[in-house]
Amino acid sequence: MNPEELHAQGIPHPHQSRACQIRAEGLHKRFGALEVLKGVSLSINKGEVVVIMGPSGSGKTTLIRCINFLEEPDQGRVMVCGLEVESGGRGGERGRRIRQLRAKAGMVFQSFNLFPHMTALGNVIEGPLQVLRMSKAEAEVLGVQLLAKVGLDAKVHEYPSRLSGGQKQRVAIARALAMSPEVVLFDEPTSALDPELHEEVLQTMRQLAKDGMTMIVVTHEVKFAREVADRVIFMDGGVIVEEGPPAEFFANPRHPRTRAFLRLVE
Repeated sequence: MNPEELHAQGIPHPHQSRACQIRAEGLHKRFGALEVLKGVSLSINKGEVVVIMGPSGSGKTTLIRCINFLEEPDQGRVMVCGLEVESGGRGGERGRRIRQLRAKAGMVFQSFNLFPHMTALGNVIEGPLQVLRMSKAEAEVLGVQLLAKVGLDAKVHEYPSRLSGGQKQRVAIARALAMSPEVVLFDEPTSALDPELHEEVLQTMRQLAKDGMTMIVVTHEVKFAREVADRVIFMDGGVIVEEGPPAEFFANPRHPRTRAFLRLVE
């Protein structure tokens, strides 16, 4: 089901802005003595799917967490569809802007982060109820439709304890979509899954990409990157080492560090 059909059924269009760009400029992040991000900048256009790859500790997860301010960058700024938030500073207005930015940049975590005491539907509609102030009836219509979109129409009233890992992750994707984000950030969405469950989650992500959702995906799934990504970024040591279209990135990596990494994951 494409975004226009969803919108006609009452589901908010997943990428409302017609001219939307996500930008990070000069992001630095330090944890104690460890400098995890060293001035990272990137720009992503509306509808673009960008895959970020790299070894453990390279800064890729910290980067996407800084993009929606789940981690506060020590320096730099983030812009999502014209909404800008800089590092530092305090106050109610800045807090409000961060909440607005998070609503525009949905997050899907590797460990699902579902509320165990809520059903699949309850997890999906919590954001629209609490943040968007949607009525319960409207939220439930939206939640049922989004769960159907990710192939879980038969699991609406199941609790997370009765769902497989792949099903939990698809609930998490529906929960992110319920906020009508401009971009969805995926933090290694299949890493906590058994291999046989990878495909059901990746297929949901492929459909989102086909529908035109802007996506930033931290993953080691080479096949997904080859098939779906518009651009692949390789990070190491807190910086972007190399980036390019998948065909070029995988066939002819320029940097020795990229070549060494790809030998391990392909």
